[in-house]
Order: sequence, then structure tokens, then C-alpha cells
Amino acid sequence: MELHRGLPRQSPGSDTTTRHLLSLCGPLPERPRVLHIGSGPGRSALLLAAEAGGAGLAEVTAADLYGPFPHDRGTLPFEDGSFDLVWAEAAARLLCFDRALAEWKRLLAPGGRLVLGACEWTAGEPPAGARAFRDPRYPLRSTARNTAAVQAAGYRLLGDVLHPDTDWAEYHGPLGERAAARTPASPAEAAALAGVCEEITVRARHGHEYGYRSRVLAPVTAGDGAAGGARWRTRPETPADAAAVRDVNLAAFETPLEADLVDALRADGAWLPGLSYVAEGPDGAVAAHALLTRCEVGGAPALALAPVAADPALQRSGAGSAVVRALLAAAAARGEALVLVLGHPSYYPRFGFVPASRYGIRAPFEVPDEAMMALVLDDSVPVPAGTITYPSPFGI
Repeated sequence: MELHRGLPRQSPGSDTTTRHLLSLCGPLPERPRVLHIGSGPGRSALLLAAEAGGAGLAEVTAADLYGPFPHDRGTLPFEDGSFDLVWAEAAARLLCFDRALAEWKRLLAPGGRLVLGACEWTAGEPPAGARAFRDPRYPLRSTARNTAAVQAAGYRLLGDVLHPDTDWAEYHGPLGERAAARTPASPAEAAALAGVCEEITVRARHGHEYGYRSRVLAPVTAGDGAAGGARWRTRPETPADAAAVRDVNLAAFETPLEADLVDALRADGAWLPGLSYVAEGPDGAVAAHALLTRCEVGGAPALALAPVAADPALQRSGAGSAVVRALLAAAAARGEALVLVLGHPSYYPRFGFVPASRYGIRAPFEVPDEAMMALVLDDSVPVPAGTITYPSPFGI
């Protein structure tokens, strides 16, 4: 910390990027309540105080774990719904990205925003040299894995920024100059200096492989058609759920084809235990169901999302969105890389799906381009191109 004392930044960033992220938040109250987690020496906190509000200054609470900085050493002592904006460009690495998403949501008032940054792999399979440095200190995930975590935690992505090289220069430039000028007074200090210098060197060599991405997030609400989290409990289906799952599919569709498809897939080699999910209502009844099974694209493994069904009496309640988000997060957690869906182009993009044709993926039948969609869960794995091969129960 002696190396960092008095420096303007403790992570990649700039006033320009802070302003850009703030613009992505959309309208805030005239005098918003802002919590800046991991505020460091307070440069961004001061900018937020001056510019986050409308007519007047924002009310900013700065929190940091390091004593000389504004801080709180325990659990954040704030009541639920205390802030209109929670700003954490660099603090998630200290808590864990997934845990930050879960724990900081409660702090947001209705209409609140969370700005959360994370260092992540941005290219394909990272080289051994970059991994050798990053993994023991702070293992990185891919952009797609973090995006899946955002969806699973029940947020909408309003926008994101991959911090440019100039943001790294604002951080590493002053830090490198100080490290180069300092003479270590002990073996421990020499090790700390060597670690800082290695960090800067690895970034210079492998900066095209990883980067700092800040996301602007809003909790999904009933108005989004994705209320999910608070109302709907999601979980893998059990054998006891088979009849209820069939009933939901029979109710959701005009014919029994989808219900019969689920039953047929259970007996097929394409079935993947743990990737058939249900959403339960407050009474414990199955309200929605979603299924992922094995398919292929040009001979490479992928997943097919089908069917997705919700009790018609609960449509637009968020049950369907909740079960899809949970299922996609489960697929990402087990290392799956690619999901395909044939569905409504106004519904599935909320989960990150884009036209499959962008990747050179095509259906084995005529279909509108915008209806055949793909979601990359792990962008460290090359996305295959070619024609989709569905399991035999699909009858294609």
C-alpha cells in the first residue's frame, strides 16, 4: 500500500470513462444517493458528487477497506434500498463478482443502478504466460461467463465499457514510475515491488488478451417481464416433477407436441441431467419449465434451448424469464460454451441471444434469420460454424 499511497488511481480508469458510464445509467434523481464502493483516494467519488445529480450535487458515500481511504471495514451498514446508484468500478475483485451482484442488489432503491467492473478474458484461449500470472492472484473469467452471471443474478444490462489502454496508462504509469524509483528495504518489499513490475509487464505483453470491463446494470422488474428472483424459486427438475412439467407444457402450447418432446428427450442420449429447470411459485407448484439438450453445430457440441413453457395464468409474471436465466447460468457453470434457440426475436435477446447467422450457424430448415439465435456462454472456446444437428426426438 505504500506504493499506492497518494497516487490518483488504484485501478484502470479515467474521468472520461467515469462520465461515459454515468451517461449509460440514464436519468437519476435530482440529488441521487450514491454509494462508491472501493473509492480509493476518492477521485471518482468527487466526480460523481459533482456530476451524477441533476440540478444539484449528488450525495456520495465513499467506502474502502484500506484505512487511510474513506472506508467501512465490516459488512456495509446500510439499509435495503438506501441508494439510487451503487458504483463499484474496481471493488468486485475483493468480494467475488457473483457475490457482489447478489449482495449489493439489496442496497438499490427502486429504479436504482449498479455500476460494476471486473477484469476478464476478452480474447480466445488465453496464453500460458498471462494465466500463470493472473490465476494465482485473481483468476479471470471470460466476458460471456460474467454476462451469464449478471443474467442469473437478475439484472438487465444497460451498457458496458471495455476500459481503453489509456485508462490502464493512468493507473500503471504513475505506479510504474514509483516502483522503478523505490529501493526495497526488506525481502518482503522487494517481492512486492517485483509483483508490481510483473503486473505491468504482463499487461504490456498480453493486454489484448484481457481487460477491465465495467457494466451498468439494473435489477429486472415485473415491468421487464423478468421479475424472477424474489418471487420465483428456480431449481433442476426432479423425477417427481415429470407430471407437473408435462402439465405446464400442455397448458402453454396448443398441441401436445412440446410435452411429448420433453418426455422423448428424457429417454434420449441428448438428455443432460441437471439442465432441465423449473420455476416454483410461492405455493411450491411448478409455474414454468425450460430445457437444454445436446445438439451439434458442424459436428461440435452445443445446446438446444427447447421447449420453454410457463403456465398461461402466470405469463408476463417473470416465471419464464426466471427459469431461463437460471438454466443458462447452470449451463455456463458446467462449462458449456454455446446455446441455440429458435424463438421469438423480441423475447430471447433479453438473455443475450443474437442471430445465429452472425457466427455462420444455420438451421437445417427454412427459418427467418432473426428467429434462429445463439448465445455464447464461454468466448474462450471458438464458436463453430455450420448447420445445427438436433437430437432425433425433434424429428428434424
